[in-house]
Amino acid sequence: MNPPRFRFTPTAFLIATFTLLLGLGRLSAADRPPNLVFILTDNQGAWTLGCYGNPDIRTPHIDKLAKEGARFTRALSSNPVCSPTRATFLTGLIPSQHGVHSFLDPKFMMGPQAYNTLKEFTSLGEVLRDSGYTCGLSGKWHLGDNLKPSEGFSFWITKPDGHTNEFYNQDVIEHGAVRKEAGYTTDLWTRKGVEFIEQNKERPFFLFLAYNGPYSLGQLMTHPPKNRHAEYYKGKHFTSFPVDAMHPWQHANKQFHNQQNAMERVAAEVSGVDDGVGDIMATLKRLGLDDNTLVVYASDQGWMGGQNGMWGMGDHFRPIGAHELMMQIPLIFRRPAKIPAGHSSDIIVSNYDFLPTVLGELGLGAKMPQAPKSPGRDFGAAIHGNVKDWENVMFYEMETVRAVRTDDWKYVARFPNGPYELYDMKKDPRERFNLYGQPGTEARRAELAGRVDTFFTRYADPKYDIWKGGISKAKRHAE
Repeated sequence: MNPPRFRFTPTAFLIATFTLLLGLGRLSAADRPPNLVFILTDNQGAWTLGCYGNPDIRTPHIDKLAKEGARFTRALSSNPVCSPTRATFLTGLIPSQHGVHSFLDPKFMMGPQAYNTLKEFTSLGEVLRDSGYTCGLSGKWHLGDNLKPSEGFSFWITKPDGHTNEFYNQDVIEHGAVRKEAGYTTDLWTRKGVEFIEQNKERPFFLFLAYNGPYSLGQLMTHPPKNRHAEYYKGKHFTSFPVDAMHPWQHANKQFHNQQNAMERVAAEVSGVDDGVGDIMATLKRLGLDDNTLVVYASDQGWMGGQNGMWGMGDHFRPIGAHELMMQIPLIFRRPAKIPAGHSSDIIVSNYDFLPTVLGELGLGAKMPQAPKSPGRDFGAAIHGNVKDWENVMFYEMETVRAVRTDDWKYVARFPNGPYELYDMKKDPRERFNLYGQPGTEARRAELAGRVDTFFTRYADPKYDIWKGGISKAKRHAE
């Protein structure tokens, strides 16, 4: 006589899932899957941090994070503005796959046209939720339908919009409603991040601490800083902000060039974020979660503060820019006893490599979404100081601009009529001498142009491939 077959009913599935989650919650901190704290800042070049060589701006807590973990010196963002890069971090997809080519209009955040631009994709929060994690967002979302928690998050406090006019007396979204936050919003995101950690200390958690600081652009730069670092930076001479003639391609932010107040504001806001990093790390230590928590620090895209006479990111230039410092982001991984302390890696990695790498570090590499196919690669070996075979290459795009960065070269193409750029990054790391069209570079140009075509032919979704008539979910800035 055969034993009776078990019927896997929806009720049985719910019971099994609840039992799994309950079991994960009861494990000791050391036996649980590692927690994840992903700290993402807004418009921050790696060069603004002490651990990346800045001599002027105080960032002791972030510097300590780098000292205790792994720091990447050539981490580059695949796009120069916030909505596309945040979508890429969370999905592992490039703009011509997820369709967010630029920053989203406010109408997509709240109101009748609001919608979640990541809805059709599987993102980091969803993977972790389905693996038994509790997921919380504290800070900037800017990916649509901001009033409602989405993408696996159950804890949700954010902003109604994407841009930042100020950090004081601002609207925030909490419990599905808009309210006024009178204090310093950088501190608010930190406090709520601490609250989330405390609430979930007995179970695996993912905290997405998405600061909207330092946000080094817009009218914010005309206002003097007000946080606790303001007095320290008042009148300070900043050697790290070059004073140079304005670049002819500068389109926006012209009023901030070489301005002392703007430099002070950037410095103070960077240090304000650093205070928050210190509070988060102290909370993990106080609760005994330090050793079993992977902490990652990054920025959504790079930023320029006077270098080459440029202030801002790619969309602030005409034609749209693809300069190295618009792309270079800080990227630090820390997990005591698992990640060797104090080492750096100079391999070229991109934010589209983030998702497969983080899932690998959490032991969830097999959960990497397979459709659409991410161009991302797991660079976990480099985090642990064991890099072997790694090709130094990454690809970049914003609307009609595409670029490839290799170990030695950068090639920039603008559809359909240019201008084009070609730089020898070993001899000219500041990108001062455009070699495009120079005799002797023909073979190099052809090779790099071919690499751009091959990459985007393989990965771009025709629906969102602007070079081939595709659309953008965001308003276009260059036609």
